[in-house]
Amino acid sequence: MSGNEIEAREVEVQVGGRTFAAALEDNSAAEALAERLAEGPLIVLLSDYGGFEKVGALGFALPSDDVRTTARPGDIVLYQGDQLVAFYGSNTWPYTRLASVKDLDGWAEALGAGGVELTLSLA
Repeated sequence: MSGNEIEAREVEVQVGGRTFAAALEDNSAAEALAERLAEGPLIVLLSDYGGFEKVGALGFALPSDDVRTTARPGDIVLYQGDQLVAFYGSNTWPYTRLASVKDLDGWAEALGAGGVELTLSLA
C-alpha cells in the first residue's frame, strides 16, 4: 500500500451508538492498522483516563514512531505501541497518530462517561 492510498483511506469509528468517519494518517502504524482492519472490524474496550481521553489495549502491537505532540478532540493515537487512545479533550505527550475524526459533532457525547466499546472498520 502506498502513502497516497493511505492518505485517501478512511475508517469508520463506531462508539456510543454513533458512527464517525476518520481519516487515517500517512505512517507505518496507520498502514499496519489498515492491514489489520482489512481482516475485519476491531473492537477495543476503552476506559476514561485523565478526564480528556479514553484508552484501551489493542491486544497486539503496531509499529510506533512516537513524537511529542498535542492531541486534540477526535484524534485517535497509539500509545506505547499497543494502546489505542481516543481523545475528547487535549493532551501533549509522545504518541503515534493513527487517525482523526472528521466531524466532531456528538463525539464527546458518544464516548460518554466510564467504559465504552469502540469499533474500527475500513470505510
